[in-house]
Amino acid sequence: MDIGHQLFTLLFDGRLFLAPIGDNPQKAIDIGTGTGIWAIDFADQFPSAEVIGTDLSPTQPSFVPPNLHFELDDAQLDWTFNDGTFDYVHLRCLFGAISDWPKLYGDAFRTLKPGGWIEQVEINVQIVSDDGTVGEDHILTGWAKPFFKAGDLLGKSIRTLDQTKELMENAGFTNVVQRNYKVPIGAWSSDPKLKEVGRWSLLFCLSGMESWAMYMLTAVLEWKLEDVQVYLAQVKAAFLDRKNHGYYVVGAVYGQKPL
Repeated sequence: MDIGHQLFTLLFDGRLFLAPIGDNPQKAIDIGTGTGIWAIDFADQFPSAEVIGTDLSPTQPSFVPPNLHFELDDAQLDWTFNDGTFDYVHLRCLFGAISDWPKLYGDAFRTLKPGGWIEQVEINVQIVSDDGTVGEDHILTGWAKPFFKAGDLLGKSIRTLDQTKELMENAGFTNVVQRNYKVPIGAWSSDPKLKEVGRWSLLFCLSGMESWAMYMLTAVLEWKLEDVQVYLAQVKAAFLDRKNHGYYVVGAVYGQKPL
């Protein structure tokens, strides 16, 4: 997750967020904070703000900025925060983790102050190419398919980014904006920024692929362990092959609670 944080920070030109939240947010929450790295950086950037990070797992460090604290919480349950508590709600990479997005957006809408912002960053895990190097029958094209199937079986869709903007609008948010970014896998791009992004993206994929795949493919789709290991070795080789100009899309979606 920390590698992913560096990847997203590079992609967004050093910014932690894209929503126009102003220079003086008073209270912010990071839902699914993970290692807490985004929340720590946000708290450092806004030392006068109270920042909360919530997650199911207590994996966050104890040495953090004084204006930040972490809470063990399940965002899928009813939120216990009062109406109009937050100026900013942040979510990142919760694809495959939420079974009822309309409920979550409803809770976020209720707990935001009028004029407050919600922002969500998600990955479309479908790998594509613009030059045909990752074609219809390519192993990287097929990488997303078992995850889509497993997510559907669990009732927690992996296709979160495809639905985010519409669901935010349905929840009552206005001024909803979606910005999509191509993220190369590897340093094959001729663009200097995308080349650096691609290096971090490759590291992100290689370091995370086993943890992403093992539960979904063995416990949900009932693949044999040895078959998963062989498959991951083949996908890793394809990731490392610089002839493959594959990329995926990262989307940032943000919207405002009406005044």
